[in-house]
Amino acid sequence: MLDMDLSGRVALVTGASKGIGEAAVRLLADHGASVAFCARGSEAVESLASYSPPSGTGAVRGYTADMADADSTQQFLDAATADAGPPDILVNNVGASPSRNFLFMSDDDWSDLHQLNLMSAVRCTRHCLPHMRKQKWGRVVMVATGAAFSPNPALIDYAATKAAMVATAKALATKYGADNVLTNTIIPGLIRTDMWERAAAEIAEANDTDAEAIFARNSTGVPQGRYGTPEEVASGIVFLASNAANYINGSCLTIDGGVASYI
Repeated sequence: MLDMDLSGRVALVTGASKGIGEAAVRLLADHGASVAFCARGSEAVESLASYSPPSGTGAVRGYTADMADADSTQQFLDAATADAGPPDILVNNVGASPSRNFLFMSDDDWSDLHQLNLMSAVRCTRHCLPHMRKQKWGRVVMVATGAAFSPNPALIDYAATKAAMVATAKALATKYGADNVLTNTIIPGLIRTDMWERAAAEIAEANDTDAEAIFARNSTGVPQGRYGTPEEVASGIVFLASNAANYINGSCLTIDGGVASYI
């Protein structure tokens, strides 16, 4: 039997107001973890923080934080650790993917996304590692993207920062695997999140069609013929965070319905 019981474990999840992050918070708590998460919107934080796991063993705490800001990130980490205890599991999920033209991107544009997508993961991991190493058990899960391997020119800075996240995860896995601190990366494909809902609506409006037609068109490139769900990605996160993945370290788990040709 797979051991995916997370009772007694403390998990941190960043960027959890919706989509994959929200689904991860719920599923980690469902498996018994005490979960502390952050997001920028206070209403979304309050809504998710009210979640009660059906198992009755997990717990959820929410914090408002801007992970692109070092001080705000540290305040979240300090508060979550004080309230929930030292983290055993870290899910670096926060990230933005603005679409913009390379020639018109300023240094500040690059720096801002670097701080949010990569440095937030660096800061959170640096905070969690000492406890994980001391107890000889820890799980770090990076949530990246297939664009890290097959970049879209319209998302060039997003792809670059997420590729750096993949490289960081591999280096951490090599460095701290002997301490039983396992670091892996999730590579989601087309997942039907709020971000894709907005994008489909915008594309549909520009092309005088409807959003469902856009989803159907994009799904033709997926062997399974559909977008994935946030819950399906969250299942992979929980698996990597559990004892069921005790010998998986430095790997990329691709959840994309069979699209990837790069791994």
